[in-house]
Amino acid sequence: MKMWTDRSPALRAEPHFGRVLQCYAERPRGLVQMLEEAAARKPAGEALVCGATRLSWRDLRTRVAAAASLFAQRGIGPGDRIGLLLGNRTEFPLAFLAAAWIGAIPVPVSIREQKPGLEYILGHCGAKLVVHEADLADRLPDFPDRLLPEELFSSKQIDAACCNEEDVAAILYTSGTTGRPKGAMLTNLGIVHSAMSYELCMELSSVSRLVAAVPLSHVTGVIALLAATVRCAGTLIVLPAFKAREFLSLAARERMTHSLLVPAMYNLCLMEKDFQSHDLSAWRVGAYGGAPMPAATIAALAQKLPRLALMNAYGATETTSPATLMPPQETARRGDSVGLPVPGAEIKVVDDELWIRGPMVVKGYWEDPEATASEFTDGFWHSGDAGSIDAAGFVRVLDRKKDMINRGGYKVYSAEVEGALAEHPAVAEAAVVGMPCPVLGERVQAFVTLRNPTTVEALRDFCAARLADYKVPEKFTLGSEPLPRNANGKVLKRELRRRNH
Repeated sequence: MKMWTDRSPALRAEPHFGRVLQCYAERPRGLVQMLEEAAARKPAGEALVCGATRLSWRDLRTRVAAAASLFAQRGIGPGDRIGLLLGNRTEFPLAFLAAAWIGAIPVPVSIREQKPGLEYILGHCGAKLVVHEADLADRLPDFPDRLLPEELFSSKQIDAACCNEEDVAAILYTSGTTGRPKGAMLTNLGIVHSAMSYELCMELSSVSRLVAAVPLSHVTGVIALLAATVRCAGTLIVLPAFKAREFLSLAARERMTHSLLVPAMYNLCLMEKDFQSHDLSAWRVGAYGGAPMPAATIAALAQKLPRLALMNAYGATETTSPATLMPPQETARRGDSVGLPVPGAEIKVVDDELWIRGPMVVKGYWEDPEATASEFTDGFWHSGDAGSIDAAGFVRVLDRKKDMINRGGYKVYSAEVEGALAEHPAVAEAAVVGMPCPVLGERVQAFVTLRNPTTVEALRDFCAARLADYKVPEKFTLGSEPLPRNANGKVLKRELRRRNH
């Protein structure tokens, strides 16, 4: 099996952030240089599509420079933070790139965030300006300077500022499942490396057309979709909100070539009765992350879209998106793996936990030296994921360490049980959590959304035929409603645990 590095651009060892990292020898210095290169290489090519709006790379560069001029008129300069409370719309890429244009630091925030969270995030990062949706104004704390997206216009343009590769290029706040959100400091170096890795591994080019169906405010949206499209000078097609039918219609109409979704979104597409009435012949790569792809889903996609290459992508905000990517020819037979490390990534297992280092790993958390010290060791970020690496270099994510269930001393990885349940034809989705037990510490509980009627006994027997007896769920909660998820499509297991009390 060839590693990604066997066909990657040349790598060389370089000192960055007090670490020696393997970096692409030839690379742009930041997102703005990638934008300049795209506009020079394909000026009339389609860069951005959103509803009725269609911008060429020349037009996009012009509008970014104009929006940057407006920011500068508002007193924003290099290093200043700009909050972006924007959904999937034309102005998100404009505002994000305009901030980078003048060396400011964009801080994207989910439009689902409520007032207490916004107050904390915008206050913690010290934002000087916030660009926000008009209907979200009431959620904002008292704030000195605001802009509506429709106001991102200026008759003037401004030259791009010089950037340092190690400078903070964006701050993305983590979900804060274990406390206050932490602001991961993405750098120019990391963004460039991640964009180049997507370009290499997904074989992106100027004819690639990527649909942004996940929130652009998330690391997947910012890096895997926006930055990767800028790098390859392709086309970013923005979908305001994911609904399977609208996604399929847009994908067919715009000749989508690449997608990056959570597995549940692929399942929802497959459940559409008119799935095969859409012309999806241009769809070449279907990437996924955030959860394992059920074998039944992989098989269904292979049957209905035989030319679609499926790629698992594993990463986090702290790794500026991809740490590993799965070669598509290996997806079907390595369903338990998240793929091979991207070029420059070093991954090792320490006490069952995956530690990750490389030029794409963030340099720490904004104004939080304690969290930086506790979650980084010698440049390796502690992922919190229990995992393993086989002799061929393929990485497995067994579970979030906090999601691992300890049943009387036996380790039960919830992902394994969820994978078994996902194979049952009546199961649409499943999530497994630990149920407190005074005797064993924890017992296994499954929350299951059904697509067809079945019984607890049938599901228990199905699992018993595939799993060790201590891994079989002892309690099932069956329903027809989707499982609770956050804005990025990940199941909210803390909400499910709460239902146990």
